[in-house]
Amino acid sequence: KKKWSEEVALAFQKELDKLKRLNPATGEYSVQVNYLQTLVELPWNIYTKDNFNLKRASKILDRDHFGLEKIKDRILEHLAVLKLKGDLKSPILCLVGPPGVGKTSLGKSVAGALNRKYVRMSLGGLHDEAEIRGHRKTYIGAMPGRIVQNLKKVKSSNPVFVLDEIDKVGRDAHGNPASALLEVLDPEQNSTFHDNFLELDYDLSNVMFIATANTTSTINPALLDRMEVIDISGYIVEEKIQIAKRHLIPQQLEKHGVKKDQFALNPKNLEFIVESYTRESGVRQLDKQLAKLVRVTAKEIALEEKLEKNLSKARVQEIL
Repeated sequence: KKKWSEEVALAFQKELDKLKRLNPATGEYSVQVNYLQTLVELPWNIYTKDNFNLKRASKILDRDHFGLEKIKDRILEHLAVLKLKGDLKSPILCLVGPPGVGKTSLGKSVAGALNRKYVRMSLGGLHDEAEIRGHRKTYIGAMPGRIVQNLKKVKSSNPVFVLDEIDKVGRDAHGNPASALLEVLDPEQNSTFHDNFLELDYDLSNVMFIATANTTSTINPALLDRMEVIDISGYIVEEKIQIAKRHLIPQQLEKHGVKKDQFALNPKNLEFIVESYTRESGVRQLDKQLAKLVRVTAKEIALEEKLEKNLSKARVQEIL
């Protein structure tokens, strides 16, 4: 019932016949079973259906992220082409920007907008090429690379695949993973991605790779050349205030078990917090400061003290 190609079917049959001739007591037997199981579990030619409702996609992106118009437009363009043409070698987008501007979480909402499965793999400090390409199956404890493992996990050959911190790939005596990524991230080559464990070509051309990085200066130039770089420079004060109102405050209230009517901050005080207590492009520091304010409110509620629901500027200063 598998939807795999003839080439894979032949390879599978050949390996299965080999298994029949093996004595179950030999060490090679378990290696062979493991290999065949991996082949069966991989989502060969299994694709989730994209949702081509562009208005819905736009709504989801706007709901999850305020601002970032350039990147949203790029994703909607991609969807539009997919809708008209039916198939498209997925672009490899590289979101570059300072920490806390929402690069990783963008990947999640892109998956939601396209109605695809979501995979995230962190490359920070990765220094062994086999992590990407897999080990030869003759080694004990050999495994496929992390790319193939993740596809096996989500059971789909066209997920949105976020490669986090691509600028922090390490290198050592075990080879250079950045060079192994060249094949993964080249739209011309990745339709026949070769994993050392599978020893068969796997098609990655329908996977939508989104790489994230803090800077392009440490990315291998050949790798950078294969990606489409989108700069996310950060947010201005007005945008931060909107993000705090729409996302950060409701999240913090939920985390701390405080009801909506027990905590309020007017825009003036929000602006004061942004300008006086945070020095950053993203919103992580702002999130921490808001958490502090919500914690104090939670403590007052728990101790049944007199509660100041709408925090004044003086109170904000006192807490922070």
